[in-house]
Amino acid sequence: MFKNILLATDGSEHSNRAIDQTLKMVAPYKDQVNIELVYAVDGEKSKNDVLKYGDSHTATAKRKEKFLDTVQYIEDQGVQAEISILHGEPAETLIDYANENAYDCVVIGSRGRNKLQTLILGSVSHKIVKYVKSPVIVVK
Repeated sequence: MFKNILLATDGSEHSNRAIDQTLKMVAPYKDQVNIELVYAVDGEKSKNDVLKYGDSHTATAKRKEKFLDTVQYIEDQGVQAEISILHGEPAETLIDYANENAYDCVVIGSRGRNKLQTLILGSVSHKIVKYVKSPVIVVK
């Protein structure tokens, strides 16, 4: 039974499917579960957000605001949820964070790249499966 779950998210449809699958997985014991939604912001996105909103504090607040509906959706299903915003290259940042904290499971959506794209660009979900020490579920 997974009670403390890191759910990597970026607000995409792939992430939303991962959220729904996680909620189905924990439904029988949902009152004992805590989900931490984790959004890793890379340097370029962070820089663009600061330029857009004027300063880093406002950019961080706007990022968290983006996920308030998602947190509410999860809590409406009877599961505790919180959002954490991290800074850095998504794969490495998520791997370090997951390995430094006591998660029973990490859940991430798959981006669905083709073989050539994955070979050239790599895959966040592939790296997480390879380097995170706790069980990882990749949702297609």
